[in-house]
Amino acid sequence: MEKPIIKLENVWKTYRLGKVKLEALRGIDLEIAPGSFVSIMGPSGSGKSTLLNIIGCLDTPTEGKVFLKDQDIALLSEEELAKIRGKTIGFVFQEFNLLPHLNALENVTLPMIFQKVSEEKRKERAKELLISVGLKERIIHLPAELSAGERQRVAMARAFANDPELVIADEPTGNLDSLTGKKIMEILTNFHQNQEKTIVVVTHDPSIANYSEKIINIIDGKITTNHQIAKKSLWKK
Repeated sequence: MEKPIIKLENVWKTYRLGKVKLEALRGIDLEIAPGSFVSIMGPSGSGKSTLLNIIGCLDTPTEGKVFLKDQDIALLSEEELAKIRGKTIGFVFQEFNLLPHLNALENVTLPMIFQKVSEEKRKERAKELLISVGLKERIIHLPAELSAGERQRVAMARAFANDPELVIADEPTGNLDSLTGKKIMEILTNFHQNQEKTIVVVTHDPSIANYSEKIINIIDGKITTNHQIAKKSLWKK
């Protein structure tokens, strides 16, 4: 059996606000299998964004263990963790997080600079990705010259720049209308199906979660349900 790309064992995350203790995650056990498409759902304040940060190795648990490709991240230096995270995980954020003074091509090349990819290969890869998400005619446009949907497509191309095994999308359709959101999810689905990428989407929208193979529900920092979706409904239009 193939080992999980991410594994959480009895993960707790506690924040202290003065004398108040807030338990954002409470005893989470979770495995993300390679090549899977998982949605994490929950209401505001449920802990889903904290869980996303733990899964993405952007934060560390107060208690418990996190394994990235069978490596205990607590045993890695910050430099080692940043390197393996940069090669293994891509991120798509609700707010796009594009640099406003860089055009679409330059924004997509950024993650590759940190992996020491040559300039020629960076530009070639970025151009291929932007074309694959339907932005052939917008490659040299600045973020301010793009629609919200186009900016999110640039952000998605950037997430796949280093050919990561896992891409985590935090409310990727949250700032988009329903039709544009559907197109974004179809692009993610395409990467999942054709390149066998592992996708984790955090959302509060059931119609977005239905694109995945598995839905994990989290409430008050605990996973309450974890169920598969019938394949016939997976790619519904």
